[in-house]
Amino acid sequence: MVVSVMPSEKAVVIFDGACNLCDGAVCVITRHDPNSVFELVALQSMQGRALLSQFKLTDVAMDSVILIKQGQYYLRSDAIIEIAKSLSGAPRLVKYVAFFPRVLRNATYNFIAKHRYRLFGQKAICQLPKK
Repeated sequence: MVVSVMPSEKAVVIFDGACNLCDGAVCVITRHDPNSVFELVALQSMQGRALLSQFKLTDVAMDSVILIKQGQYYLRSDAIIEIAKSLSGAPRLVKYVAFFPRVLRNATYNFIAKHRYRLFGQKAICQLPKK
């Protein structure tokens, strides 16, 4: 789902700061973002909560990675595909997931998101990687 909102200078990735899978994704983004396109924000942080409130995303936040880019927000598999488009190296190939129907992509995404703590574990503290 893509919804037009106010424009922003830098793309913001809002992620679950307590999830080990999300932490791994943040590390991949950090390593493969040579132009520093993304600002990474944990949804549990004050900034994350403020952005979620600003964009009226508090209901979907706990089970979705969210990308806010150029005045739009992207959820679930759309966010992952849009993030991949700006990455370098092998992670950029994830953008080709867009060839699958959204309903299939999001069903897979939702299944993994629902079981992410059980499958990948959970952290007590969120730490953003240093660039």
